[in-house]
Amino acid sequence: MERRQITFRGRVQGVGFRATARHVAGGFNVSGWVRNEADGTVFLEIQGPSGDIDAYLGTLRNRMGRLIAGEDTRTATVVAGELGFEVRR
Repeated sequence: MERRQITFRGRVQGVGFRATARHVAGGFNVSGWVRNEADGTVFLEIQGPSGDIDAYLGTLRNRMGRLIAGEDTRTATVVAGELGFEVRR
């Protein structure tokens, strides 16, 4: 089990990125959240088994990759008992 924080840069706001991130999460054993940032980026926290996170991110990049200009990833502390994936405002 691990948790990652990812900041996506590019044309990632106003294009359904957060809704797609939430929808894609439903197909994997992951939890977390996603939100728009004031600087035009999208910030995502994702938690689950490493392979599920990698598969989730692969699917998200496949669907939204043409809009992503770059991303930064950091590890984070696992949140015990977290369930589901939500869009935060």
